[in-house]
Amino acid sequence: MNLKAAVLALLGYAIFSTHDVVVKYLGASMSPFQLVFFSSLLSFPLVTLMLIRDPAHGNLRPQHPWWMALRSIAVSLVPASAFYAFSQLPLAQAYALLFVTPLLVTLLSIPVLKEQVGLPRMLAVVLGFIGVMVVLRPGGTEFGWGHAAALLAAFGNALQSVILRKIGTHERRVVLMIYPLMTTFVAMGIALPFVYVPLEASALGGLVVVAIFGFCATLLMVSAYTLGEAAIVAPMQYSQIIWATLFGFFLFGEAIDLSTLLGAGIIIASGIFIVIREASGGQSRNTPVLQTRTRGYTSGGVNISLLLKRKSNK
Repeated sequence: MNLKAAVLALLGYAIFSTHDVVVKYLGASMSPFQLVFFSSLLSFPLVTLMLIRDPAHGNLRPQHPWWMALRSIAVSLVPASAFYAFSQLPLAQAYALLFVTPLLVTLLSIPVLKEQVGLPRMLAVVLGFIGVMVVLRPGGTEFGWGHAAALLAAFGNALQSVILRKIGTHERRVVLMIYPLMTTFVAMGIALPFVYVPLEASALGGLVVVAIFGFCATLLMVSAYTLGEAAIVAPMQYSQIIWATLFGFFLFGEAIDLSTLLGAGIIIASGIFIVIREASGGQSRNTPVLQTRTRGYTSGGVNISLLLKRKSNK
């Protein structure tokens, strides 16, 4: 079953990567705020179908309102930041910086989850940030808004994942999904009048593709995590760097940057080590990285962890 799960995950991340290619194309002609608003709007009916089937009873009042508010803000910032990074950076470089998420999850789990992070995992985090420096090449590359946006997306995704791990067992699934979704709509809606450009037929078609691809890839990931062990499925996300390199070269004429690939390799190695360390049953009580089962920057706000929670409640 682990082999089947790995294949499903690889397919899911291949579709996610294609999703990001379309985002990069659309980002050349529209603001990420407009992109997130309309792609999320198109995803809303699909998410609504999941929400109305929530088997749990209760109201929509969160048990942890302050944590919920913080998570909702983080979730709303992540896709716009990531989409902007895709539009400004080579795909491989954007992915390399987004792959910092597991390192940030490990660090944030210390104050939020009271996680005991031993020396091996902390050294892996340090190694991962050395990889970030290799990607950014201080003095050799001008640090721009695209780099900042990618790192902000990674931080926001890590923050919302750790908060979800903290309050996920106390809140209804519908509550965990609806507040971030509505916060995203409101935030993007407020920004929309300042950045709106009329949608041509090709752009509208691209938005539909983004919504459908994001939704289908998420369902594949749900199936993968349902069938296989998280320690097998989680590292499959790094296959996106292969797609990013190929798509970037053939579709956007992006040169293959050896420094970016070297830095990405260091970041990936540290991330995989952290996953293995958590799965081996060491000092980690919360296994925060293993429980981070969403990219965070897919339109529509569909969270893989929450869909898995729904399955477990049946």
